Amino acid sequence: MKRIGLAMLWIGTSHGAVTTGADLEQAERNYQQLCQQCHGVNRIGGAGPALLPQSLGRIKPGEIRQVIENGRPASQMAAFGTLLEPAQIDALALYLQRPPSVAPNWNEEDIRQSHRVLVDVATLPDQPQHRADPLNLFVVVEAGNHHVAVVDGDRFEVLARFASHFAVHGGPKFSPDGRFVYLASRDGWISLYDLHNLKLIAEVRAGLNTRNLAVSKDGRWVLVGNSLPGNLAVLDARDLSLVKTIATLGRDGQASRVSAVYTAAPRNSFIVALKDVNEVWELPTGPNPDFVPRRIEVQDHLDDFSFSPDYRQLLATSRKAQGGQVIDLDSGQVVSDISLPGMPHLGSGTYWKRDGRWVFATPNISKGLVSVIDINTWKVIRQIPTLGPGFFLRSHANSRYAWTDVFFAAGNDAIHLIDKQTLEIAHTLRPMPGKTAAHVEFTHDGRYLLLSIWDTDGALIVYDSHTLKEIKRLPMNKPSGKYNVGNKIEFAEGTSH
Repeated sequence: MKRIGLAMLWIGTSHGAVTTGADLEQAERNYQQLCQQCHGVNRIGGAGPALLPQSLGRIKPGEIRQVIENGRPASQMAAFGTLLEPAQIDALALYLQRPPSVAPNWNEEDIRQSHRVLVDVATLPDQPQHRADPLNLFVVVEAGNHHVAVVDGDRFEVLARFASHFAVHGGPKFSPDGRFVYLASRDGWISLYDLHNLKLIAEVRAGLNTRNLAVSKDGRWVLVGNSLPGNLAVLDARDLSLVKTIATLGRDGQASRVSAVYTAAPRNSFIVALKDVNEVWELPTGPNPDFVPRRIEVQDHLDDFSFSPDYRQLLATSRKAQGGQVIDLDSGQVVSDISLPGMPHLGSGTYWKRDGRWVFATPNISKGLVSVIDINTWKVIRQIPTLGPGFFLRSHANSRYAWTDVFFAAGNDAIHLIDKQTLEIAHTLRPMPGKTAAHVEFTHDGRYLLLSIWDTDGALIVYDSHTLKEIKRLPMNKPSGKYNVGNKIEFAEGTSH
């Protein structure tokens, strides 16, 4: 029986959709013969990743067919172009984008059975076993080949590199002291990695489709938000052992998927965004927490959150408000609606001070503009036109500029530098013409920044943040995101939290 490692599949066909029942029945038999050994009886994953619509939904059309036909280099994915006819490959691609005939499930016993401790932390040194500044390390996700790199942010050298699970996303999170990093994959695997010793410590599968994770202010708990099944998983941050799961049911009993989970460090709590009910949850994480949610009823389904700098107010997208809605987390009351065109990406926005007043700026994934909001009044004070819709916006307290991409534009090789005081585009860079440029992260002191080229033959490009001169290039396979330890654990101005 052939082994098939479909580790990078997105749904789409190049030979036209196949819709007949006979085609899909044969596709199911082909799956059982060729794919099931690695990907599970119900497509929930095994040695290979889950092949469920929720796991594959963001992959570009056409890639699934290419992988089935040609395989993947340096993996267990065999090429099936000589075994399957083109129509059979099309049918298999279509089959994988449809829900399984039996709804998949993942319960507490499944989570506990998946848990494995690889190294006993007590046997490891508690000081860094490398010469790099532990607060100026970068954790870099290479989406092209499912690896994670640890980069020295002073010398710009790769210290370690290890294989990750399928599609790490949602942003790695760190322990408060910066020693440990926690990673979530799209198909539910949570990994714990020791940055002092450069070793993988533990893993557990907390769900079948995971949105992201958060680490409590005291570093004691990890909260995982799942969309399949719709629930929260509370893990012990020391070894990822399961503490409990929490069904995400609205006050009226309606089940909901989780949009995202966040750490509100000044509040000693987790904040949970629910996708299908008009509620936001807050879970206290102080001494001896019971993880019983405080329910904040809202007027709409909210998604894609950000917070005011003091974490007293929540800014979220709202369909009813036709843009953003601001909620006071103490009273639970709506403070303001913010009219924002298109699809603002608040979770990738950032704050800075302009003329002594905090402003918040957000990219927009459907329109070529950046919206700048005065958070004292929650009024839009500037719409900055860009070359196209963007995804990320980053800065640093020691940087004059906010850097934003045009990720969804036809010419997405451009990066805009917005002057944070004039709110004008001061520079437009094209680091590698013709290749997607996106996602910036600064060094701990803000002196340099790393920019991603999202391509198989991509790179991390290091810039001097003041002179804008290129310092170095590190070749990488589609480096989708990078995260500076010091900036993250200090909740630094300009980065995502």
